[in-house]
Amino acid sequence: MRILGIDPGSRKAGVGIIEAEGNRIRHIHHTTIHCVDPVFTQRLGILFAGLKQVITEFHPDMVAIEDVFMGKNASSALKLGQARGALIAACANASLPIASYSPTLVKQSLIGYGRAEKGQMQYMVGMLLALPGKIQEDAADALAVAICHANHAPIGARAPEQTRTQPRLDQAI
Repeated sequence: MRILGIDPGSRKAGVGIIEAEGNRIRHIHHTTIHCVDPVFTQRLGILFAGLKQVITEFHPDMVAIEDVFMGKNASSALKLGQARGALIAACANASLPIASYSPTLVKQSLIGYGRAEKGQMQYMVGMLLALPGKIQEDAADALAVAICHANHAPIGARAPEQTRTQPRLDQAI
């Protein structure tokens, strides 16, 4: 099972791909989609096109994406939700099943503590996937979401028919 993990963002989005076979995971690819255009709607297009390119190149079977969390700024959360929507649209366009995970569950799954720091996540992802050097934090978060899915989705039941319990699968757009 090839799993595409996504850490959404409106200026940069982390993307990570792993292969999961039973309880073994293997790193395939990771990157960050950077959106430097000052026009927000153009950034959404960059996110969509960038993820579509990754999907075309690496042919994932499944997508796991991090949920939007509500921070202090409602405007930022709204933009993050729109960026997440553009990324989900790219996945739905490729007819990929999509699972959604809370940031707390992802951290709990990898570190054992739902409020783990970014550095802890980077370190653990690097250790689990035997990656040399430090991974950019958005890409590490994306790989963490993919690992979380590999660990939480029932083996053989990583399909869109799964019920909306945790982990839940979003309905196709």
